[in-house]
Amino acid sequence: MATTLNLNIPLTVPQLAAILREQLPKKDRETLVDLLQEDEPTLEEIKEGIREAVREVNLAKQGKIKLKSAREFLNEL
Repeated sequence: MATTLNLNIPLTVPQLAAILREQLPKKDRETLVDLLQEDEPTLEEIKEGIREAVREVNLAKQGKIKLKSAREFLNEL
């Protein structure tokens, strides 16, 4: 079932949650929760990201790789 929702009303997150609780069937709410949780990294993914960053910094200190400047990084965005 496809649902279209067009809003131009500023809502806080709790207000939006209350509306969704009232108007979405339970199965659709569960699907929405699953979709939202997919984007959250796990603790292990966060730790691995930090480990990788430390490895890159150590390689840069040894002169084995060249890191991008902040300006180069921002220009890519």
